[in-house]
Amino acid sequence: MAFWWSLLVLALAFAIGKFLLWLIPPKVPSIDVDASDVLDDGNQAQENSFIYVPPRGAAQQSGTKVQCYEPATMKYLGYVPALTADEVREQVEKVRKAQKMWAKTSFKQRRQFLRILLKYIIKHQALICEISSRDTGKTMVDASLGEIMTTCEKIHWLLSEGEKWLKPEYRSSGRSMLHKSARVEFHPLGVIGAIVSWNYPFHNIFNPMLAALFSGNGIVIKISENASWSGCFYFRIIQSALAAIGAPEDLVEVITGFGETGEALVSSADKVIFVGSPGVGKMIMRGASETLIPVTLELGGKDAFIVCEDVDVDHVAQIAVRAVLQSSGQNCAGAERFYVHRSIYSSFVSKVTQIIKSVTAVSVLLKHSHATLF
Repeated sequence: MAFWWSLLVLALAFAIGKFLLWLIPPKVPSIDVDASDVLDDGNQAQENSFIYVPPRGAAQQSGTKVQCYEPATMKYLGYVPALTADEVREQVEKVRKAQKMWAKTSFKQRRQFLRILLKYIIKHQALICEISSRDTGKTMVDASLGEIMTTCEKIHWLLSEGEKWLKPEYRSSGRSMLHKSARVEFHPLGVIGAIVSWNYPFHNIFNPMLAALFSGNGIVIKISENASWSGCFYFRIIQSALAAIGAPEDLVEVITGFGETGEALVSSADKVIFVGSPGVGKMIMRGASETLIPVTLELGGKDAFIVCEDVDVDHVAQIAVRAVLQSSGQNCAGAERFYVHRSIYSSFVSKVTQIIKSVTAVSVLLKHSHATLF
């Protein structure tokens, strides 16, 4: 009896010890990301200044370029290279080699990568928002809601739920196969190719990257030619976090360019994720059919806003304008068609017009003068 009592005490002590260790937060290192060149006043003196992209070789610093401007002021921000098909394939192969090593890492190491990113994002959220605002014209509030909060929430979810959803799942083998067992296992696909839009440059880079890396994949992200300046700085954050855990430096690549660049990525990756228009989405699907790779499409639409006759016009007009102008009018769920009951049509249009006239566009570089919608 004494033996079993001692064993019970030891088991209880072990359980309490594990619980106490679980309560102690893991030590998360801080990373330092050079932001000196994105904190200037936007007055780039020379149009041949190759900026914001880590060096990829002299050959890639010539040829077709993606020119970057701040939409609120049209100040020149510099340029990035438009990669050719051969250069894209070269980047994919670099990621493929790195992914083979990364696939062998533990979930513990992958969680540490996420924690490092989360710590940096929270500490430097104002900088991240300002860079997004400069490149897209959205307000700082929109950047905070659409870039920071959504990205942090997805990191939290992966930290708490990611490993559980990637564990093997057992299935019934059926009555005719009772002598067999069956289960579903999840294995990395290899190199994910993501072609993302400009409306949320920070979130749209981090969203596919977080899931891809946590599940053991590498990723090549083709950022929009309309938001390349900010995207290349956000790439630095990822690189610094990878270096902090000793991960392969080529595990994530951000590439810039136009249609040719994206087409080459579709034909080279093991899965494609696309965020953009239905027209381009169809082209992506056709291209992916050549190699029969899986495709995830997040496509835009023409969201309808219906205004009934019994609404508070003043209140709904505020919501309507916000629905149109949120994130500089480039929100994926933004209102684009209005159906207004004829009995309140005139008063609704009058109120919306009044609100719209009060909206101003202000560069985020003018400190303490950030634009607000209302």
